[in-house]
Amino acid sequence: MRRSYAPRRRRPRPPRRPHEARVRPGADKRLKKVFDQIGVPDPSPFVPDDFQSEAVAAVARSDCLVTAPTGAGKTWIAEQAIRNVFADGGRAWYACPLKALSNAKYAEFAQAFGDANVGILTGDRREQPDAPIIIGTTEILRNQLYDAMHSGVELETDFVVLDEAHFLGDYDRGVVWEEIMIYLPARIPLLLLSATIGNAREIADWLSAIRRKTCQVVPETRRPVPLYPLFFAPSGTLLPLVVPTGPKARLRLYQKVNALFKQKRKPSLGPPWGLPPFGDMLQVLRAYDLLPAIFFLKSRADCGNALKLCQVNRIENPERQAQLRERIDTLLAATPHLRNHRQLWHLENLAVGAHHSGQLPIWKLLLENLMSEGLLDAVFATSTVAAGVNFPARTILFLNSDRFNGQEFAPLTATEYHQMTGRAGRRGKDKIGFAVAVPGRFMDVHHAARLVSAPPSDVTSQIRINFSMVLNLLLSHTPGQVEDLLKRSFATFQLIRSLGPKASRQALAQSHRRLGDDFRRHLAFLQAHGFVDTDGRLTADGAWASQLRVDQPLLIAEGFRLGAFPQNDPALMAGIVAAFVNENEPDDRIPKNWLPRQLARAYSKIRRNLAPFARSMHREHFAVRPLFMRPAVTLYHWAHGAPWEKVVRMAELEEGNLAMLILRTADNLRHIRSLSAVFPDAARAAGAAVEAILKDPVVTDL
Repeated sequence: MRRSYAPRRRRPRPPRRPHEARVRPGADKRLKKVFDQIGVPDPSPFVPDDFQSEAVAAVARSDCLVTAPTGAGKTWIAEQAIRNVFADGGRAWYACPLKALSNAKYAEFAQAFGDANVGILTGDRREQPDAPIIIGTTEILRNQLYDAMHSGVELETDFVVLDEAHFLGDYDRGVVWEEIMIYLPARIPLLLLSATIGNAREIADWLSAIRRKTCQVVPETRRPVPLYPLFFAPSGTLLPLVVPTGPKARLRLYQKVNALFKQKRKPSLGPPWGLPPFGDMLQVLRAYDLLPAIFFLKSRADCGNALKLCQVNRIENPERQAQLRERIDTLLAATPHLRNHRQLWHLENLAVGAHHSGQLPIWKLLLENLMSEGLLDAVFATSTVAAGVNFPARTILFLNSDRFNGQEFAPLTATEYHQMTGRAGRRGKDKIGFAVAVPGRFMDVHHAARLVSAPPSDVTSQIRINFSMVLNLLLSHTPGQVEDLLKRSFATFQLIRSLGPKASRQALAQSHRRLGDDFRRHLAFLQAHGFVDTDGRLTADGAWASQLRVDQPLLIAEGFRLGAFPQNDPALMAGIVAAFVNENEPDDRIPKNWLPRQLARAYSKIRRNLAPFARSMHREHFAVRPLFMRPAVTLYHWAHGAPWEKVVRMAELEEGNLAMLILRTADNLRHIRSLSAVFPDAARAAGAAVEAILKDPVVTDL
C-alpha cells in the first residue's frame, strides 16, 4: 500500500485560557521588604501586654469584657484571674462554645493548675465535677443555672469566664450566652473574652444595667503577629491586595490587582466551575516560605477534592516523611479505625489534610496536633468552621468572599473575616502572617479589600422563647416574674436604646411586647396540654418535662406520658430517640433486612401516638420536625454492635455527621436517664443506650 508523505494538516490549537496558564512562583517587587520580615522571632521572656495587665486588674474590682484579635492572649487573662480566685480558696467556671475547645482548655488548665484541681463537663465527658476549676460548655453552665434557681441555692462557683463571648450574636446558639448573662447572680464576677466587635460598650452597658455593677471594657485591636494581605494572581505572582494612599493612609486596592479586574475576562486561578491547582499554589507558597497554610473553601466536597489536586506536593525529604509517619503512627495507636481513612495517604505522602464537620472528631484532632507541631504543609477547611479551627498557620488563603450563615450564603462580615485571618501568624513562631485572596467565581476582590480595614461588626441579640426555657424558668418563677426576667434581655435593651431617651412610656411598653407575647403563647400551649396549671405553676408532668433539655422536649414528654417509648431495650431506645434528633435528612427506602420487626413496631407506635399532639403544635404555629426512620435504623444497629463501616453505609452520612448524630442522641438519652424517679425502666434503658453508642471511633482520645 502506497504511503502518502504529504504533510498532515494540523488542527489549530485553541488559545490557552487564563486558568490554564502555568502557575509559576513570582512576587511583586513591593513584597521584597515584606517577605524579608518572615522568620521566627527570637525567644524572649514573657511580658504581659498592657491590655492583659489592665484586664486582670479590672476583674479584681468589676465585671470585665475583653475584646481582642484571635491569638492576642485572652486565655492568659483568664488563667491569671482564676489563679487569683483559686489562691483565695475560691472556685471558677470556664465556659466554651464547643466541646472540642473545652477538651483543649481542660488539657491546658490541668497542666497549669494540676490534674486534681480541674474538672470537665461537656455532656460527653464528666470528670471531677467537684473540682475547684470546671471547664465545660455553655449549655452545661446554663443548665446548672436552671438547677440552682430551681433548688434555691447559689451556683457553686466564685468566678465565671465566658469564652468566645461574641457567640452572643450567633443565630443558633446566641440565646444560651444571653440566658447565662441574665441568670448569673451578680455576686459572681463575670469575665467575657470576645473577638473584636463593634458594640462592646453597648454590651457592657447592658450588663451593668441588669447586674447593677460596673462592667469594664478592655479593648485591644493590635494583632500579636502583624498581618499582611496578599492577592494570588492566576500566573502565580503574589501581589499586595491593598496599599496605603492619602494623608490618612487609607487603603485602596493595589493598582495591578485592580487592572486585572478591569479586563473583559475576570481573573480566575481555576476553571469556571472547578478548583484551582492547589499543588502548584503550594509550590508558590513554599518558594516564598509562606507555609504552613490553611485554605478556607466553600464546601466539604471542595476540601476533599482539593487533596487530589496536591499530587505535585510529594514529600521529597526522606527524613521529614519518616518523622511525619512516625508521629502519625503514634497518634493512631489510640484509634486503629483511622488507619483505613481514605485521606491517610494524602496526609502521609503530601502533608495535607481536610478539616471540616463531615470528618470524625478524632480525625480533626489528629490534623490539629500535626499542624500545631509544624508537620503539615496545608489544611483545607470550610469557612463555616473557622471559629472551631484550633490551630494557627503562617498563611491563610480564602477562595470566597461570602459564607453560609446557616440560612444562605451572605458576604463575609468584618468579624468573620477577622476570625479567619486570626489564624494567620503563630505567636512565638512567626514575625508576620499573611491572608491571601484567591480569584475565582466566588471571590469579590473589592469586598475582600474593604474587609481588611473594615470596623468590626456589631453583635445583636438572638434570644428566642422555647419550651425548654419556659418550663425551666417556671420551676422557680411565676409567669409575671418570667416576663420581668425577659425584660432584662439584650434584645429589649437594644430596642429601648434605639428608641432614644425621649421615647414615651407607651413606646417602651411596646418594646417589651415581642418576647412577652411569645412567652404567653408558649405558656398557653403548656397550660392547654397539662404541663402548667391555670395559676402558672408547673404540674407534676411539667416538673419532670423540664428536665428534658433536648431537641424536641414536648414531643418526647408527650411520648412518655402516652407510654409510647420502649421501656426495657437500650438499642430500641437509642434508635427511637435518634429519630427525634435528626434534622433535614432524606428518608428514602430502607432495605427490609435492615429493619428489625421490633424497631418497625416501636417506630410506628410512637408516630401514631404523637400524631394528634404534633398536629396541635402545628395549629399553634410551633415548629415540629418530622421523625425519620433511617437514623433510628442506624442507631439501633450501632447500639447492637454493628461495625462502623456498615453503620456509615446505613446512615448515608459522612462520618462526622454520623458522629454528630450519635453524640446528640447521647445528649438526649442522658436527659431521659435523669427521669429515673418517674420512668425508672426507660431511664435505665436510656443509661444503657448511652454506654452502647459512645464508643470508638465516635469517642476516642489521642
